[in-house]
Amino acid sequence: MTVVVEEIQTPETVHALAEKALAPWHLRVAAFAVDVLPGIAVVATLALVSFTVPSDSAWWWVCVAILALVTLLMSVNRWLLPALTGWTLGRALCGIAVVRHDGDAVGPWRLMVRDLAHLADTVPLMVGWLWPLWDPDRRTFADMLLGTEVRTVDPGERPARVRRWTAVALLTAAGLCVGGAGVSYAVVYSYDKATDRTCAELATQGPKMVSQMLTYDPKTLREDFARAQSLTTDRYRGQLAAQQDTVAKGHPVLNEYWVTGSSIQSATPNRATMLLFMQGRRGTPPDIRYISATVRVSFARDRDDQWRVDDLTVLTKPKPPGDGK
Repeated sequence: MTVVVEEIQTPETVHALAEKALAPWHLRVAAFAVDVLPGIAVVATLALVSFTVPSDSAWWWVCVAILALVTLLMSVNRWLLPALTGWTLGRALCGIAVVRHDGDAVGPWRLMVRDLAHLADTVPLMVGWLWPLWDPDRRTFADMLLGTEVRTVDPGERPARVRRWTAVALLTAAGLCVGGAGVSYAVVYSYDKATDRTCAELATQGPKMVSQMLTYDPKTLREDFARAQSLTTDRYRGQLAAQQDTVAKGHPVLNEYWVTGSSIQSATPNRATMLLFMQGRRGTPPDIRYISATVRVSFARDRDDQWRVDDLTVLTKPKPPGDGK
């Protein structure tokens, strides 16, 4: 009679089999999503925000700083933490770990190259990502190239409070995305609103300022020139004063201008450029002469929130209207 002795699985055998248990595909996908997608969402959102806010503003630097910080945290989570603790946040949550074929831990450089090798999984129509579904060792192309595999681990070996830390990470990423979108909306909206305010103010003030600056009477020449200089910025005031000195040394006659048409070429909250079509008269009867001119004027807002003329360029010199007769 033959006696069949059933092989008894010792605790060491069970533990060895558990260590060799390959991770199912859905756990790998879930772990990858937790590790990568929140960070990518934050980076993409803040990258877009950085293009909408002014490049020299504090918000732009905040976006760049958060982008750098999130990128650093993603790198630490994917490459450094597994070498130190054996886990990434997503893998700890799903109870899986990346190891060598012999079960040894994987170093940070190999983990980094493995992530780069995922390009081989992506390029051929994402086939490499699906390869674990039918591969006996459940490997992606990156796993084959780097000699790694993904195994499940005993739930008791996972870090404590991993769900809480995952929730904190996901909520933080969501908050940064929502906050970035809010900042983008607020900054762009406030910028557009301030620009609209510029256009509305200069549509009324601009023509009046230029008319006052170019109009003078020989009887009140000093007062008129002083008034004109008060309408300019510090940068343009010296140039205007030199032109006024030339007029004063000659034979000044009555010079009066009024604006017949205007158009804002460009505008920001603190600067604007206008095209002005002007008509006027010089001299007094019977030597009066009617003239017209086209000028381009740059305006700048000063510290007192008042508009000042920052530059004036004559595009067409004053000439008699019509045929000049």
